[in-house]
Amino acid sequence: MNALIPLVAAVFGIAVGYFARRYWAAKRFGDVEERVKKDLAEAEAKAKEIVVEAKDKAASLLVDIKNDEKERRKEIEALESRLLKKEETFEKRSEELSAEEGELHVREEKLKTGETEVQSQLEKIGKLSAEEAKEEIMRRVKEDRAQDLAQLVQKMDREGRDEVEKKTAEIITTALQRYARSHVSEITTTLLPLSDEDLKGKIIGREGRNIRALERATGVEFIIDEAPEAIIISSFDPYRREVARLALERLIKDGRIQPAKIEEKVEEAKAELAKRTQEIGEAAAQDLGIFDLPKEILQMVGRLHFRASFGQNVLTHSVEMAYISEMMARELGLNAEVAKKGAFLHDIGKAIDQEVEGTHVDLGMKLLKKYNVDERVIEAMQSHHDDYPYARPEAYVVAAADVLSAARPGARRGTLENYVKRLADLEKIALEFQGVKQAYAISAGRELRVFVVPEKVDDFRALELAREIANRIQSELQYPGEIKVNVIREIRAVEYAR
Repeated sequence: MNALIPLVAAVFGIAVGYFARRYWAAKRFGDVEERVKKDLAEAEAKAKEIVVEAKDKAASLLVDIKNDEKERRKEIEALESRLLKKEETFEKRSEELSAEEGELHVREEKLKTGETEVQSQLEKIGKLSAEEAKEEIMRRVKEDRAQDLAQLVQKMDREGRDEVEKKTAEIITTALQRYARSHVSEITTTLLPLSDEDLKGKIIGREGRNIRALERATGVEFIIDEAPEAIIISSFDPYRREVARLALERLIKDGRIQPAKIEEKVEEAKAELAKRTQEIGEAAAQDLGIFDLPKEILQMVGRLHFRASFGQNVLTHSVEMAYISEMMARELGLNAEVAKKGAFLHDIGKAIDQEVEGTHVDLGMKLLKKYNVDERVIEAMQSHHDDYPYARPEAYVVAAADVLSAARPGARRGTLENYVKRLADLEKIALEFQGVKQAYAISAGRELRVFVVPEKVDDFRALELAREIANRIQSELQYPGEIKVNVIREIRAVEYAR
């Protein structure tokens, strides 16, 4: 009996364990089934949402398709209407031509009848054959009308020349009318507005050291007290004025205006302006539809924006010439692309003619050859001042466009060009002396500031140099009043504490 108790207990334990496992398994299965049902319900809800969204999209597409169909139907109806009108016009014209053709047939029959009667009468009267009669008539007509024929030939020749001249005038006027571009003459000053009048004191600096450093670094003259809340930057060179303006703007923004900062900002301004000239050149080429020029050439083209010829902006003049040349070349059946590029690049030598010896035509040809520009373009631009023979027809177009652009009333001003040339000659004379580093003509040409290398020119030589430059100016240039020659010799001692 005692032996059965453990056995019964074991069986009971096994049974309890079995039912417990079945209970937990059933419960877990119920949870899983509930999750599956929940997932199925969510999936059905999402499916319904997708179906609804698809129906909405389908409805929207259907509306769009119907609208497109209506648009196309309207276009087709309009096209059919135009075709019907054209067909009616053609039918009417065909009827008119048929009527005219009938009239011509009637006239032709009458002429044949008249010719037959005349021939018959001539044969009866002169006993001549038809061929002999025709030759006799022609001989008599030539004798009687020889003078009239000569006058007619002269008239036709004169009318032909008039027609050629008229056609030439039409081509030129058409090109000019299709391209109308405003001209803004270059001036010699730039106005820089100031947010605060007190900034002028900072710009001048203690005992004027800042303004002197600015003028030396940029080569321009700063007029402080002539305009309220503004500074006038004066120079005949637009490129220098722009460098000075950018440098001064950077200094004002930085707030620290001192000689060391001035030199730093001037260099930054020059770098920025070099980048801007590249952008200006690229923009001008894109406006003309020219996309295959090297970047170095476009950089030079951008510099022309800061050059003027007789008061006319050189880049504006070149762009205008390109448009006019292209139109004229198309009218004449020539290579419009070559003519356009030749006109666009005809003055590129002016970008460096103040730095390198030579005419702007020769310098321009060298630049274009250096960067492998098409030889046809070089031949088209090289003759615009008659320095070289006209190697191709497009060269005549470029030369004509140059004259048209420059000779238009108001496009150029000779007085300003003479003034700018005199200032440039002043600087050139000073730079020819040994030991001169920089030379700037300021105060409308009343003063020439000459900066010398202190290691090469001592104080005594500086005095002699001022006198020699003044004598050279006096003997070579014509100018009103007097010119002050100011030779500046400056020594700087720089050391670094580390």
